[in-house]
Amino acid sequence: MFDKANAVQDKPTGGRRAARREATKAEILDAAWALVREHGLAALSLRDLAARVGMRAPSLYQYFDSKHAIYDAMFQQAAQQMLDVATFDVDTDDRREVLVRRAHRFFSEATADPARAQLLFQRTIPGFEPSPEAYAPAVEMINKLREGLEGLGITRPDAVDLWTVLTSGLVNQQLANDPGGDRYEPLVDVIVDMFLAQVAPDQRNAHTKGK
Repeated sequence: MFDKANAVQDKPTGGRRAARREATKAEILDAAWALVREHGLAALSLRDLAARVGMRAPSLYQYFDSKHAIYDAMFQQAAQQMLDVATFDVDTDDRREVLVRRAHRFFSEATADPARAQLLFQRTIPGFEPSPEAYAPAVEMINKLREGLEGLGITRPDAVDLWTVLTSGLVNQQLANDPGGDRYEPLVDVIVDMFLAQVAPDQRNAHTKGK
């Protein structure tokens, strides 16, 4: 016979167990980020990670089936964070000003965390490729970028590629040559003008309303 009382009691127990598991996974990921920020992205050690969260290295496999699975979860977190940056609202209709603000926000957020930028924008971990699930926020970010550019009247087929080359390239230059500094930040406005000179040469200062 089906025991309703036991079923009711089992549900919260299972819920608590799942919640504890998710909390432990979050703790592991937080520790992983702390370690890669201290020692570098490729230097992540499962032994050090396990010690940081108070467990033995084999116990990590109860939560992630490989080191690459940990990197995968980190990639998804990082991509989601940058998606949130890419979709913030800008309270102006001026095409150039919209792009300048978005580029500055992207540059600031990307350079604020070199380990995150390295994971997202460079291939420094041998054999690692993000899973489709982890990569989904990055795909959405590109789609949002395309929609945003189209909303500004920029429809050239290679506009998205050109924008990412300019903005990500500037981020990589900053991280490689002046980590922690601001040497390349003034060039954000310059690359926006370079971009508009290519994709909208006659409308660099045009407003979007009514276009």
